[in-house]
Amino acid sequence: MIDKEKILSKVDELNRYLDELDEIKPSEYEEYKSSIEKKRSCERILQISIETVIDVCNILFSNLKLGIPSDEDVIFEKLQNKKVISKNVKNTLKNMKGFRNILVHKYGDVNDELAFENLSKLSDFTKFKEEILAFVNQK
Repeated sequence: MIDKEKILSKVDELNRYLDELDEIKPSEYEEYKSSIEKKRSCERILQISIETVIDVCNILFSNLKLGIPSDEDVIFEKLQNKKVISKNVKNTLKNMKGFRNILVHKYGDVNDELAFENLSKLSDFTKFKEEILAFVNQK
């Protein structure tokens, strides 16, 4: 049984974070690089957005009774195998997770260019939401 309400709540939460990010993200790298407040705000909102995506994946993994995952990559693989997400979205999620790990575990060493580049990939979140909502609406 899929907990639609919980998943939709998480998707709504993700939408709020992405709206916030869209409001504060600078359009130019120089502006991003020169403002420590903007950099840290963008990094933090990206981090919690990615964590929300992973939360959605965990909920679906649990709802579908896919076992006990050894790590998040297993969750993404099994969700792809169950046709919840596409291979492209699975690969995107792995990249998101990797970037989230950089933000969390090496906060002082975050490459500004990489972080700014990730701000231009907000459509990745949109694709994820489309696939998740399509799956949930089938159930």
